Amino acid sequence: MKLPPWLSATCSSRTSTVSVPQPQPTYQKRHVVSDASSSSDNPSSSSSSDTCSTSLHSNLSLQTLPSVPSLQKLISQLDAPTLSVSHLCFTTLTPSLSSLQITCLAVHHNCLYAASGHEINVYELSDFFHIDSFNAHDASSGSVKSVSFSDSKVFTAHQDCKIKVWEIIPGKRHKLLTTLPTVNDRLLRFALPKNYVTIRRHVKRLWIQHADAVTGIAVNDGLVYSVSWDKSLKIWRDSSLRCEESVKAHEDAVSAVAVAKDGTIYTGSADRRIRMWAKPQDGKRHVLVATLEKHKSAVNALALNDDGSVLFSGACDRSILVWEREDSANHMAVTGALRGHGKAILCLFNVGDLLLSGSADRTVRMWRRGEDGTYCCLGVLEGHVKPVKAVVAVTGEGGGDGDGVVKVVSGSLDGVVKVWHVSVSEAMKERKML
Repeated sequence: MKLPPWLSATCSSRTSTVSVPQPQPTYQKRHVVSDASSSSDNPSSSSSSDTCSTSLHSNLSLQTLPSVPSLQKLISQLDAPTLSVSHLCFTTLTPSLSSLQITCLAVHHNCLYAASGHEINVYELSDFFHIDSFNAHDASSGSVKSVSFSDSKVFTAHQDCKIKVWEIIPGKRHKLLTTLPTVNDRLLRFALPKNYVTIRRHVKRLWIQHADAVTGIAVNDGLVYSVSWDKSLKIWRDSSLRCEESVKAHEDAVSAVAVAKDGTIYTGSADRRIRMWAKPQDGKRHVLVATLEKHKSAVNALALNDDGSVLFSGACDRSILVWEREDSANHMAVTGALRGHGKAILCLFNVGDLLLSGSADRTVRMWRRGEDGTYCCLGVLEGHVKPVKAVVAVTGEGGGDGDGVVKVVSGSLDGVVKVWHVSVSEAMKERKML
């Protein structure tokens, strides 16, 4: 099929010089000049050691993706802003099932949702008071892979191939409404042979059913999008809870999904590809728009900025790739990579100009986008003893800019949720008089 120019999947790159910021201790205040300088409080020996360690991590990433330039900003212009960054671990939350791993985090209506194995715990964001737990008695559903929201409904994706729909009732409690696909949806389709697909030899299922763990779920404009290890993308109607469409999205397990406000869908897979889907104006089904190929290993996480013009992808190759819409086009092109993590990227979260990344190296890195499209690493949050599987953030006063405060919440396979307070302030550095 011949696609119009805006559907081209060609990837372009722009050159940049590699400059990797240094990791910082949990209880540390530092000043960052032009997005990457060492703290004056650190001894020179420690600074040197940190630089060598981070450079090694960057080199490992460069070995995997040597053709992708780094987007970290250099210590250069004398008139660049001086950033003062401080962060501390404010509190630690241990769910009742502390022996289970934290598999996902989500924020909705001033509440934090933390999935610990099959149980989902809900906390007030203001004081992190525990207000509810649900799905605690259904261990057979397996671990919760993803949580998303639509008005007063909560959608949860599970290891047992199901999607559960919950209603938020008075008192911020949660009541199970149904499980997708619904009984009515299955009854409408079970009689016709054409509604069945072969999932393996001698085994068939209705096309509306996922055949493996549901790994991601997203909600946008009245539609619910789910992806699974069964390689498919399914689209559900929020109002009727009926499955409207099923697409074989990839050649291997699909692990991440992100949806822009305009309805463009991005899926990331173990086949190392990111695929972009959209529905033509006169079409009834979503079609493949582009395949983004730069990662050299499984794609684990996706995140979009607020207007959907920038896509972030994290993979087992230890790099975060940044994709941007090219001028006068609707396709994405890779602009560079963010490096510094020593192991696989497991989760990404974007709020405003702040990007958070969690990794199997047990750390969370905070990245800030500059006006010129480059990024700085504001800090490294350390404290977990196992890989960081989930991260979210909410802005405080000031919207997270200037002198604003951001609450960062990270969840790990160690079964612990940590809450961090991050403060960022900036002042223009005076230009030296010659």
